[in-house]
Amino acid sequence: MKNVYVAGLDLGSAISKAVILEGSNILSYAIMPSGGSYQETSRKVMEEALGKAKLTLESLALVVSTGYGLTHIPFPNQQVTGVSCQGKGVHHLFPSVHTIIDIGGQSTKVVKVDGEGRALDFVVSEKCATGSGRFLQVIAKVLQINLNDLGALSLHSKEPVTFSTGCAVFAESEAVSRIAEGAKKEDILAGVHIAIVTKIYTLIERVKLERDCALTGGGAKDIGLVKTLEEKMNIPILVPEEPLITAALGAALVAAERASSKAALAS
Repeated sequence: MKNVYVAGLDLGSAISKAVILEGSNILSYAIMPSGGSYQETSRKVMEEALGKAKLTLESLALVVSTGYGLTHIPFPNQQVTGVSCQGKGVHHLFPSVHTIIDIGGQSTKVVKVDGEGRALDFVVSEKCATGSGRFLQVIAKVLQINLNDLGALSLHSKEPVTFSTGCAVFAESEAVSRIAEGAKKEDILAGVHIAIVTKIYTLIERVKLERDCALTGGGAKDIGLVKTLEEKMNIPILVPEEPLITAALGAALVAAERASSKAALAS
């Protein structure tokens, strides 16, 4: 029987991802900054993923896309909502999950899914960086710390800084003031994590948390943020090995299902 290859693309506001599947098995994936052109980025991220899988675009039976830039893809594709893809991708990795928290570059989504990974309800944070991964980027710049080092450093905090504002713009100024006052970087970071989690928890309350819970997106790479969220929710949180690709994986799984259905109808 001929192997069927499909791809899923997730063109996010900050990061774009591509996943190549053979059946339901991940052959490869690629991740890169979205940059200024979704057309160029979609081509590049797909080429990288295909190169890792030793395939060409012509090898693919179907490409399914999602994300902010899904209307700018320069090659044939079908489109699916990000919430649907997120549910499908996480369910594939963690079938027991019923609540998904996706901390992206511009916003945070909390999605409640059924036993098959279908979205039942979801909420999205308002347009404020405090409730998204953007806040971490801002603080990393202020503290002159690599974004990837924030989580580990925050775990050394003894006295987390309390931010008096829920606005990222003012919180940035407040962080600068705290540095001048002699606050330790780890305490500022721990305070930032608490501020972000406080915002996210209001979303969780709106959809009514149901276990198990998974965390995806760039925020899931911050071990300090994960720990703070677990403490606030008082439950363990599941984190994928690569939390950035779950929506792209879901898109690829949709592509696999559609390609299989099409093949069945043709036979």
